[in-house]
Order: sequence, then C-alpha cells, then structure tokens
Amino acid sequence: METNSGAAGPSRLTRWSGRILSILVTLLMIMSGVMKILKPAVVVQGFTHLGYPEAQAVPLGILEIGCAVIYLLPGTSTLGAVLLTGYLGGATATSVRVGDPWFAPVLVGVVAWAGLFLQERRLRALLPFRLRP
Repeated sequence: METNSGAAGPSRLTRWSGRILSILVTLLMIMSGVMKILKPAVVVQGFTHLGYPEAQAVPLGILEIGCAVIYLLPGTSTLGAVLLTGYLGGATATSVRVGDPWFAPVLVGVVAWAGLFLQERRLRALLPFRLRP
C-alpha cells in the first residue's frame, strides 16, 4: 500500500483518479458558468430566489469559468483550487442565507481539493496523511 509521505510521487492510478476528479469538477463549473452567461429562465429564477440581480449572472459566469480554467491548468491548479474554494464558499454562504441546502458547493470544493491532492506531490507533502499497512 502506498504511503502519502510526499517523498515519492503518486502512483499512476492515484494520479489518474485525481485527474478524473479534477476534470469532473472543471466540467461542472464550466457548465454552471455557461448557464449563467446564457441566462435561461431557470437561472433567472434562481438569481431572483437567491436575491441577486440578474445583471450579475454574466460576470459571475465568467468568473466561474475563469476559476475552473485556472484550476484545470497544471501550472496554476493550486491557485485555481484556492479560487474555486472562495467562489464555492460564497455559494455556500448564499445557500445558508436563503435556507437552501448548502452541502453541494462544499462537496464540490472537497472533490476539487481531493483531485488535486491525488495528483500533486507537493500538496501531499504539505498534508501528510499516512495510510497504515
């Protein structure tokens, strides 16, 4: 069994598992951003329910896509994870404020960091979880 000491790089399976998680998060965030830019009726209704002006949909969609792209690029993936965490923190706070379930944005943030953790040796060294044999 592999230990996550940070000294050795992740196994091929671990790296690919992380890539798959990261791609899923990226696709979800890009899809959500595109929906905000296109503003179908469901998005307009959602913004009204959340108490945000409809005019903020496009800027938020662009921001969401930008964060997702930064997260997807290997050289900026850690910065992207930090930016996604901030964005999703705002989504969580908004959900709590209006009384909606808040766990979906938290789960997306956890999966984003898990995907990065499985791929990134330096992050594994920073967060040295150990697996017991």
